[in-house]
Amino acid sequence: MRILKRPIIAIFNDHLINYPTPINIHYAWNFGFLSSICLIIQIVTGIFLAMHYTPHVDLAFISIEHIMRDVNFGWLLRYAHANGASMFFIVVYIHLFRGLYFGSYIFPRHYVWVVGVIIFFLMIITAFIGYVLPWGQMSLWGATVITNLVSAVPIVGSSIVSWLWGGFSVDNATLNRFFSLHYLLPFVLVAASLVHLAVLHQHGSGNPLGIDSAVDKVPMYPYFIVKDFLGLVFFMVFFSFFSFFSPNLLGHADNYIEANPMVTPAHIVPEWYFLPFYAILRSIPHKLGGVVVMVSSIFVLALLPWIHSTEIRSSRFRPIYRFFYWTFFTSCLILGWIGGMPVENPYVFIGQIASIYYFLYFIFILPLLGKLENFLIKFAVY
Repeated sequence: MRILKRPIIAIFNDHLINYPTPINIHYAWNFGFLSSICLIIQIVTGIFLAMHYTPHVDLAFISIEHIMRDVNFGWLLRYAHANGASMFFIVVYIHLFRGLYFGSYIFPRHYVWVVGVIIFFLMIITAFIGYVLPWGQMSLWGATVITNLVSAVPIVGSSIVSWLWGGFSVDNATLNRFFSLHYLLPFVLVAASLVHLAVLHQHGSGNPLGIDSAVDKVPMYPYFIVKDFLGLVFFMVFFSFFSFFSPNLLGHADNYIEANPMVTPAHIVPEWYFLPFYAILRSIPHKLGGVVVMVSSIFVLALLPWIHSTEIRSSRFRPIYRFFYWTFFTSCLILGWIGGMPVENPYVFIGQIASIYYFLYFIFILPLLGKLENFLIKFAVY
């Protein structure tokens, strides 16, 4: 058909309709599609929310209440956006752990994985500055605590913090800057996601067996488009439960109190999706050391293609690895739990143990396990 030869239509057709897809991929591969849906939801709801939001310390909290009470379907926009952030992280975390389980970071898809880690880091920054905008108690004090971490940088740290704040504390200039960045960064995420998709389609998608499936592929439409949309139906049911029936379940009650710089909350905690990294930060008694280790806990993921040292890709054929994978997954859950607990024993000690295992998994367990598996393959006993 002549219309399919037009440049934009041809690109759409090549990457979403006739794209050759391994025949054996299952629903664990749905979450890349679902993450793009979450990003679209966040951008659309965010644009409409920005039309009614006022980035001023005296009016920000009131403007949120105005959206909730006076704007037609403003409550739906606000709850969809707030819970959409949580849904986005749920989908991305599943997508990430699926990649870890099936070895999606191995050559020739190593750059796909690295771009994905960059996207994850951008998501964290975008979500953090977005959490400041409602200007509740947890927004103000969360911003104060996290931005203060930059002061740990030797010599220039304090100057950088003052530059970030636009003054001597988190105030009106800070809120304005965060609002501008929160509006901009989702479009940077879109660009990074397109790069992620383009690099993926350069070599094609992986599969659960971790084998070359070049000779056993089918067009994405209709087979996997239907599968993706079935997954989308179940995801929207899950999303709708939180938006309509428990919209505040994943939030913090203190954020419904207007920001007051004269009153410090009893226990300052970030949103649930930051808790594992917050626990790692708190596990290091040194301020600069904690910041370095927390940032390293994200970027160590980008080194996985070079840490991986076995010829086997999928954990389906790696029984020893599966054991360590699930212990690593458990340590991440423990870190999430510890991040929401007070800074006291035994929580600090448990967090330190889980943090040590988190890094041991990447630095020692994966390389040594790869060498062991290569040895067993050599002698045909694995």
